[in-house]
Amino acid sequence: MRTARVRFSAATALALAAALGWSAPALAQDGRDWNIQVTPYVWGSGVSGDLTPVQGGPTIEFDESLSEVLENLDGAFFLSAYARSGRLVFLGDLSASSSSREGLVPPGIPAEGEVQQRSVTLAAGWRTVETPSVTIDLLAGLRTWDIEVEAAVPAAGFSATREVNFTDPILAARANIPLAPRFSAILYGDFGGFGVGSDQTGQVVATVNYAVSEKFYISGGYRWFHVDYDSDGTAFEATMSGPLLGATWRF
Repeated sequence: MRTARVRFSAATALALAAALGWSAPALAQDGRDWNIQVTPYVWGSGVSGDLTPVQGGPTIEFDESLSEVLENLDGAFFLSAYARSGRLVFLGDLSASSSSREGLVPPGIPAEGEVQQRSVTLAAGWRTVETPSVTIDLLAGLRTWDIEVEAAVPAAGFSATREVNFTDPILAARANIPLAPRFSAILYGDFGGFGVGSDQTGQVVATVNYAVSEKFYISGGYRWFHVDYDSDGTAFEATMSGPLLGATWRF
């Protein structure tokens, strides 16, 4: 079932770029002093959960370690961005991945599935705390999902494919904590869904960052991400967690 493809539309990428203002000259037209950061990153996540592509179809349960995920990974792309002017802040995240998984359906019949997910998170907010020891941003925004699931039980001659699109409102908080010269920590968390798109979605990210120069940083940390969607017979629940490594360019 592996198709080795990860899709995300050009419009999605352009929307992320436009919302966060990756063009410093364009942002500078209003006379404000902007701090803009772009971070491509790799995320080595294990994953557990279950998927049901159509009502009445089999539910495939999976629980895979990082090494198993890497073995089954067809492709992935991750990018985040952050922009601030004064106390006004914007952030975004683009995530796309495709992986094949194997599992069992009762009473222990082998089954296989493929999940392709693309998500874009966009949020805006206000720097509510700014001191030498910590800064805290509070934000609100949206997370848009495009998930395609496939499931097959070869022994039963069953296969099904379903693609769903939905948008979740989210609330978020981001803290930046100086640790030492050139070192800092960033803590980020959001939650949402509220039954509007998914039943629930949320994530927590913690990184330690090192300033190689004034405009270039490297980061290492951990990310936990959860989504629980159930509508019109299609159900997808997954928890992904693992280490991440990123490189940040500041403009």
